[in-house]
Amino acid sequence: MNETKRDETQEFSVRHSLAFSCASLADVVTYQSFTFLIFTFYFTIVRINVVLISIGFGIWSIWNAINDPLLGGLSDRTHTKWGRRIPWIMVSLIPLALMMIFLYTPPISFGITDEMSNFMYFLIIIIVFELFYTMFSINQTSLFPEVFIDKEARAKANIFRQIFIIVALIVAFILPTLFIPDLTDRQYLSNYWNFGIFTCVLVIILGLIFLKWGAREKAEFKEDYKDMPGLFKSFKICVKNKNFRWTAFSLIFIWFVFGMLPTILPLYGKFVLGIQDSLIIAVLLALAFLSAVIFIIIWQKVVIKIGPRKTWIYSMLVWILAMIPLLFISDMIWGFIVFFFIGSGLAAAMFLRDITWADIIDEDELNTGVRREAAYYGMNALFMRFSTILIFLAISLVFTSTGWTVYAPEKVTPEVILGLRLLMGVFPIIALLIAIFGFYMYPLHGEKLKEVKKALEKLHAEKKSKV
Repeated sequence: MNETKRDETQEFSVRHSLAFSCASLADVVTYQSFTFLIFTFYFTIVRINVVLISIGFGIWSIWNAINDPLLGGLSDRTHTKWGRRIPWIMVSLIPLALMMIFLYTPPISFGITDEMSNFMYFLIIIIVFELFYTMFSINQTSLFPEVFIDKEARAKANIFRQIFIIVALIVAFILPTLFIPDLTDRQYLSNYWNFGIFTCVLVIILGLIFLKWGAREKAEFKEDYKDMPGLFKSFKICVKNKNFRWTAFSLIFIWFVFGMLPTILPLYGKFVLGIQDSLIIAVLLALAFLSAVIFIIIWQKVVIKIGPRKTWIYSMLVWILAMIPLLFISDMIWGFIVFFFIGSGLAAAMFLRDITWADIIDEDELNTGVRREAAYYGMNALFMRFSTILIFLAISLVFTSTGWTVYAPEKVTPEVILGLRLLMGVFPIIALLIAIFGFYMYPLHGEKLKEVKKALEKLHAEKKSKV
């Protein structure tokens, strides 16, 4: 990727934005299908004890404490003729795609039913998956605020990205059910493998489109690696940043809700709403993200008028109101109505996340003189793993207290039903209330944010004059 090609990105291009968004499509399909299926697969199909699964995700989260910030820091300090981010994306694309097959080929696929053997495979494969996913995701995500640097281009490109992300979410939730008639029935174990093969090919195609037509880096940032702080200093700068701390704190609880919904819905849909067809359960979840397309347009207008911080707070209050009925509904029709309105909260979170991080990274550039997108996204990814720990602590607590540590559909008691309602309703509502407090404390808004944008325009003009 030569300098001339990188300079072509100075003007906004719809074609470039579409190709760039293919990376987000590949990113979300891999991770959200992982979120949607991995617990259900290893709990109901492989039949690993829920406590062991929770321990596995705990170890996985510790690994991420090293993996995410380390890869982010290394990316910022990388210097090649292709740029900082592109080499990492090229290296990780094929392994990430192959992980979509290996995730669903545990020893039980070959007749080995020993629980510990399957648990060890589960632990190793989710760690390896996370390595290559982080390598791909941090770098493609870090390109967004750098490539689309001004406010207008960033807003236009973000619309394309969010539409692609919503499409990816729908694909991640519906596509598996086209291959797997019942996500909780062991007889369909091989169908998971077929889904993995299809996803593997899809991710490779999307990644190649991104690398060919979307992955470009701006020339004015090519020398930033020289002034990049060391890894540990970089981590320290991120953690000392109040804007980072409050945003990361809030997103832990927002992503708790994001993770809990697809993780528990296959069981909630089957045993609480009485939906036996996995495709309908997937459509239920997809509806929330499909409705998010409508709500994103609304939240975009709101954020322009009142800014990201207030929009975060108001959108989460709306999200809480939409979640309350999950504690009471018991049929499919009400399920579709409720999940349509849950899309309002999902839309705001998806739209505001990258806009908020871009503002924080912009301010950091004024303070350090260099753009450190990957450092922030890497540290954010580390904090986000706490949401996974909280998810499986909640699931383990509820399932063990209701006597459902091992999947047994014939032992679904009223206590189990109540537990599923708590996981889908009470726990997420509490998480969103905590997130509201975090964004109430977030300091980068109003006049301070306007001052940052003005100073940044001047800094970028100086950098361009030196290229």
